[in-house]
Amino acid sequence: MSQASVRRKINEQPALLDTELEHLPPELRWREWMGRVEAVIFAASEPVTREVLARVVGRSCNIDLVIDDIRAELAGRPYELVSVAGGWQHRTKKLFGDAIHAAFGAPAGVSAKELSQSEALVLMCIAYFQPITRGELSSFFGKEVSRDLIGVLRAQDLIASGPRSPQPGAPYTYVTTKNFLSQFGLDTLRQLPDFEALEDAGLLSKEKLLASDIMPGFSPHHRNADVEIE
Repeated sequence: MSQASVRRKINEQPALLDTELEHLPPELRWREWMGRVEAVIFAASEPVTREVLARVVGRSCNIDLVIDDIRAELAGRPYELVSVAGGWQHRTKKLFGDAIHAAFGAPAGVSAKELSQSEALVLMCIAYFQPITRGELSSFFGKEVSRDLIGVLRAQDLIASGPRSPQPGAPYTYVTTKNFLSQFGLDTLRQLPDFEALEDAGLLSKEKLLASDIMPGFSPHHRNADVEIE
């Protein structure tokens, strides 16, 4: 390899990022860390984890406090920094949903194919009872949950295959994905409404589930009149 080629390869290598910024006074250092964190989150197409953000700030930087300060600065802006799917992401505030819908014809974050009523109900059951098999879902609804319906949820990356069930034949189970958390604005599954509390309050039963009387607004997509599981 020629010396010119060696020099070119060296020049192509990214310079090491100074994360500690010890040459800056504390206030300016903090502002730089804030800027870096917000820039990384803004540039990402999916929620950014703590581990990723740690690459651009110093060891003494408290990422949670940086996030708090960024949120405070965004208080008057039409977008905010939210905790979803184990990370952080910029999202437009719900207050401006109608404006976005008028401009683009669909709310921000809604996937191209909207969920039907039955798909949304099956997704909700998977979220609460995961890992769960298709047979168990069919038993719950009293009729077969089709492979095609499961395929729709998988195609939108809302569910994925979980561990094999100990039942005869070891059927696959289904679990929700990080994209599910992101689509529904959840940081973890612990943020789902408490199932037992819904039952104790009389808000959750098989009949109400099939009639879609519970958890209004659970699905971010429109609801179809047909609630039958095909």
